[in-house]
Amino acid sequence: MTSPAVVDLLGLLAYGELASFGHMAADAQNAPSLYDKAQMSKFATVEHDNYNSICARLTALGVDPITAMQPFSTALDAYHAQLIPSNWLEGLVKSYIGEGIAADFYREVSKYLDKETAELVEEVLTDRGLADFAIERIRQACDGDSVTAGRLALWGRRMMGEMIAQAGQVATHRNALAELFISSEPNELSAEDVTGLVNRLTVGHARRMDVLGFAS
Repeated sequence: MTSPAVVDLLGLLAYGELASFGHMAADAQNAPSLYDKAQMSKFATVEHDNYNSICARLTALGVDPITAMQPFSTALDAYHAQLIPSNWLEGLVKSYIGEGIAADFYREVSKYLDKETAELVEEVLTDRGLADFAIERIRQACDGDSVTAGRLALWGRRMMGEMIAQAGQVATHRNALAELFISSEPNELSAEDVTGLVNRLTVGHARRMDVLGFAS
């Protein structure tokens, strides 16, 4: 029998990839150049390919992908609704930082998965050039423009707060998923577990903000 925790993780990851596909495809339409449009379209395609791979794994496990994704749609939709980019640069920061935080969260959980599922998760989380592209474009836009840099830095910090709230909500309300990485009693997420997870996610976020030249 397939572990409920595995189904939860794959369902969460599948919906995350599907949502990222839609947002990156939309960002491609707002790109300032044909090259940027082509690059963002390529990254969106990668997200959709990842979504298909996860759905195939769920199907192989005898689980309907839509059913697996359903419990997480509200939380992820709420996150995206709170962070609607006002321009292409904000969308790019959201993709780079948001994808990074999400990847850190999934890796925290996937280390306790069976080998085949863990390898799939790692494959899906592998960066295909988005980080380098985003870093280059964001740095170019901020070079000599303190107003843009300050605005994007605030946007990046806000994103961390929203994602931490989302991660806490998911972990607290999905006991099977929480059991993958907590060290306390079954079905109970302790304050220490939450604090440790948040601290590790925060460190990763600070590193990405520093790479962009933003004070985290």
